[in-house]
Amino acid sequence: MRSVLIILILALACTIAMAGPAPSGPKEMASRIYAYEGTLFTGPQDPEYKDYDLALRNHLTRRIHKRFGIELDPKTYSGFDLLEIESLIRFKKSNEPLDPFLRMFPKTP
Repeated sequence: MRSVLIILILALACTIAMAGPAPSGPKEMASRIYAYEGTLFTGPQDPEYKDYDLALRNHLTRRIHKRFGIELDPKTYSGFDLLEIESLIRFKKSNEPLDPFLRMFPKTP
């Protein structure tokens, strides 16, 4: 009887936990990025893609600055480059300079 009661309580707790709002990740995520969710772009020349890419770059440079204290120009690197830079910064040793890592990425015109 006692084990049945414990199972029921656990099932109820799991149901309540799953029914609650899912964590949405970092709260500083720009809502402009969510506006493009599910959008298909015709290519890099698409004006909507350019707006999305700029919003993504701004978000990533703010996140890198907030987490690591490194100021990067969002117009200098592509969104994919900023994701790679963030991962490299995360795993580099603290005494390593950052400049060699940044030189690996081409500058975006």
